Amino acid sequence: MALENLDWTRIGAELESVGHAVVGPLLDGESCKALAGLYGQDTPFRSRVVMERHGFGKGEYKYFSYPLPGPIAALRGPLYRRLAPVANRWAAAMGLDTRYPAEHAGFLERCHAAGQMRPTPLLLKYGPGDYNCLHQDLYGETLFPLQVAILLSAPGTDFTGGEFVLTEQRPRMQSRATVVPLGLGEAVIFAVDQRPVQGTRGTYRVRHRHGVSPVRSGERYTTGIIFHDAA
Repeated sequence: MALENLDWTRIGAELESVGHAVVGPLLDGESCKALAGLYGQDTPFRSRVVMERHGFGKGEYKYFSYPLPGPIAALRGPLYRRLAPVANRWAAAMGLDTRYPAEHAGFLERCHAAGQMRPTPLLLKYGPGDYNCLHQDLYGETLFPLQVAILLSAPGTDFTGGEFVLTEQRPRMQSRATVVPLGLGEAVIFAVDQRPVQGTRGTYRVRHRHGVSPVRSGERYTTGIIFHDAA
């Protein structure tokens, strides 16, 4: 689905109200299969992380190197362009001085000037019993407040379990969890860390984390599009 055909009014409203929005599918089945098939190769990637070694969960992922694979490169800049106005509204509402350039190239220049030069889009692989602990993808002081995850496997066919989970922590309240159902090629856009919420006494900040529940059977592949580069 072309990005211009998405209902960006709805997407923006959902990001404002709950901090995430499901869109797509952004990739067709063949593109999903091709991206997942890259996992067994070495050339497209700069590093591999086995989650259990670091206490991140179970499963593994690889960070892409530059140049990014075609489907990821084709989405990263246009998605950023659509999301930059949301990011600027959030920054203003939270009283932050940061403002985000209209184009992703301008934002990457800011990352690189801050010493964050390593690409962060990644490919994740989960098997039976694998999961991802709740976390945030920060990677440095310069960050973009939204990111995207695209499911590359078909739920119920390629795998069972493995639900995408988001939590939000409001001040002086317990965390609230949301399970986000995704189909093959569908994406969820979600808050990386904090977003503003309008309360009865003014604006306050909500902190978000995300993860994946245990996979019960099969293999689950996901690609993540993060807009800031890593230190």
